[in-house]
Amino acid sequence: MIIEFTKMHGLGNDFVVIDAIRQEISLSPEQIRFIADRHFGVGCDQLLLVSSAPQSDADFCYRIFNADGSEVAQCGNGARCFARFIRDKKLSDKDEVSVDTHAGQLILTFEDDGLITVNMGVPRHAPALIPLIAEQEEAVYTVRLEGGVQNFGAVSLGNPHAVLQVADVNLAAVDKVGAALESHAFFPARANIGFMQVCDRSRIKLRVFERGAGETLACGSGACAAVVIGIEQHLLANDVLVELPGGQLKIHWQGREHPVFMTGPAVSVFEGRIEL
Repeated sequence: MIIEFTKMHGLGNDFVVIDAIRQEISLSPEQIRFIADRHFGVGCDQLLLVSSAPQSDADFCYRIFNADGSEVAQCGNGARCFARFIRDKKLSDKDEVSVDTHAGQLILTFEDDGLITVNMGVPRHAPALIPLIAEQEEAVYTVRLEGGVQNFGAVSLGNPHAVLQVADVNLAAVDKVGAALESHAFFPARANIGFMQVCDRSRIKLRVFERGAGETLACGSGACAAVVIGIEQHLLANDVLVELPGGQLKIHWQGREHPVFMTGPAVSVFEGRIEL
């Protein structure tokens, strides 16, 4: 089987994007791991499958797979790359596109400056909806890990996130603490772990350890989660610039019961074909 693909990235968070509208695609977890392998395959943090949505009022639907072959429901950087992909491939010329995901329907808007805004939906705070093992919702949860106690906020943006506030992201133990907390019993579906440094009320620095991928250069839903938790903890304003290792995202959130809006770039790197 030969598959045509596009290699893309959103602030260095990289994707293999596959058109499942014009190609008949069926991939096993082993094949996804092979494609994602940076030595023997193409190499990516996640793989995106783009397809039509014949049983929905959405324009398209897409599925998201981590480099380890597991499927996830949400990816902010992936959503922007999806939008750039359908525009570049002339699958749609709409300035606003709706797309079904396992996390619900997203609205993607092409801005005049070439950036893409994603309506990421309304954050979920209840522990059962994150999911998080806790008796009640808290602004700050506490967990004991090897090396000490960690405090974190938790929220779902269609995927589970924990966010820890740190004094300096450059000194944060992202690999050690991220790996330990990602798969902690607190999170039955695992979680993405963010390390947030608050610079001022309108700017943060962030590193994210993504479940199934490890630390990435950027995480769109992680940026949204960090801002939501920062606002909930009265640390941030409604409009925040998030500085990630791969670049910057603009996040806007008005508060409870309102959707989160994320604005940033998406870039096509190259086209290719791979035989499986």
